[in-house]
Amino acid sequence: MKSRIAHDREQRAGQPARRHFLRKLLASSALLALPAPVLASVHRTPERSLVLRNLHTGERLKTTFWADGHYLRDELQAVNRVLRDHRTGDVHAMDPRLLDLLYLLQQTVAVEGAFHIISGYRSPATNRKLRDHSKGVAKRSLHMKGKAVDIRLPGCRLAHLRKAALSLRAGGVGYYPKSNFIHVDTGRVRRW
Repeated sequence: MKSRIAHDREQRAGQPARRHFLRKLLASSALLALPAPVLASVHRTPERSLVLRNLHTGERLKTTFWADGHYLRDELQAVNRVLRDHRTGDVHAMDPRLLDLLYLLQQTVAVEGAFHIISGYRSPATNRKLRDHSKGVAKRSLHMKGKAVDIRLPGCRLAHLRKAALSLRAGGVGYYPKSNFIHVDTGRVRRW
């Protein structure tokens, strides 16, 4: 019979493999709900790339954030920096599924180019200030968790971008035609 210590070591030794498996499973779960043609094209690509342009800082990032079945840590960190709270400079880890969503959205609309970023991560302080000046800012905004981004894509009509985002059924989609952007997030499926 194994000692309790030996049993605990075996359990801990298996945990990294289980965590790795669960992370991969969760990362691909958003993909499973996608239309078959889009889903098939994503699985055939060896890499997932995006071009992001932060309209507030002027920064532009061309990134391959996923390759050979893995998210690339250095590239994710570069994305986090570009999508930081431009008001405070706070950097926060962005949900990699949000990048997958942007990648799939771009594949769906078939328009190349840089996503224009209006808002990525928002610190709680920034979110409070914005809420004080606008009723359209959620108290528990997913921007504060790195799970939301406000975007436009030059060359793609905003209404078409919204329709494509809704078709993916991968999270929330907000439509702001007067401000010329849509909001996408990796929360529950909803629209406004």
